[in-house]
Amino acid sequence: MTDDATTHEAPAIFNSKTRPQSADDEISNFGKVNYLEVTRHQHDQRLDNFLLNRLKGLPKPHIYKMIRSDEIRVNNKRCKAHDRVQREDVVRIAPVVLATREKPIISTEFAKSLLARVVYEDDGLLVLNKPSGIAVHGGSGLDFGVIEAMREVTGKKYLELIHRIDKDTSGLLMISKKRSALKTLQQYLVDKTIQKHYLCIAKGQPALNEQRIDAPLLRYTLDSGERRVKVEAQDVQSKESQTDIIVHERFMIAGQPVSLIEAKPLTGRTHQIRVHLAHIGHAILGDSKYNVHDKSGVHRLCLHAWRLDIPGYKTITAPLPDEMVDWLPEQTKLPE
Repeated sequence: MTDDATTHEAPAIFNSKTRPQSADDEISNFGKVNYLEVTRHQHDQRLDNFLLNRLKGLPKPHIYKMIRSDEIRVNNKRCKAHDRVQREDVVRIAPVVLATREKPIISTEFAKSLLARVVYEDDGLLVLNKPSGIAVHGGSGLDFGVIEAMREVTGKKYLELIHRIDKDTSGLLMISKKRSALKTLQQYLVDKTIQKHYLCIAKGQPALNEQRIDAPLLRYTLDSGERRVKVEAQDVQSKESQTDIIVHERFMIAGQPVSLIEAKPLTGRTHQIRVHLAHIGHAILGDSKYNVHDKSGVHRLCLHAWRLDIPGYKTITAPLPDEMVDWLPEQTKLPE
């Protein structure tokens, strides 16, 4: 965005009836021109991300087309998708037709169960012990996920995912309560100064107690449209990926040798731990994508985001869920 596009003068076309609304509030009528005033919660956010968060239901290509067609303006000036909005900027959005969807109905019981799973909270960060089987956000046929449910039940205008974990993975999920916390913690993730620790039950018993899996990963899509990941060293689109593992316990389930493993991803690729462990012959129990011939009788993905080491914070942990603990030998000493 050019320098003069970031000035904070109210557009001259405004009158008493067209004052901008706060961008923290939901748009009530998409069929008219809307003017949104950027708040501290959106300060320095890319314009395309700002719009995606406020035009839910509108395909991303349509948003980019609106920007190119001058249907989106910032402070009455043309803009680009990568421009960053600043506090007090006024974003003009032309009338648009969105796919209508009623707000999800969140049951009281579910709401209480989520709130009871908050394991850490301060003025900028909330960490939730997410249950297995619930997506972190809505989409792909899902009315809502954890983030939509948390916004609904807490009544907070600003809650954003700092990162994601798979739907069937349980454990620690970081949610920001302030834009500043989101930017800081996401930068920590980029800089790899946050260490995530996962616990899983995997088939077989690795010969080594500790090892690093260093295998590049490639994302691809099945004919059904479902995402998959595989180890692929030859493709230029593969991404460098490393996972450290520690074996804490070797035991048997249904007559089959298995292990309790701690996995520490050094990179943050989709399905990284699941694919890396399957690659070395120790696929995670209950993994319907990467352990299709699982004969253990386990009916959930045995992968749990157990511990977070974040600079400036005390270590945050979430206990192993009962449905995983029940498979462990009684004498098992869980890592601290």
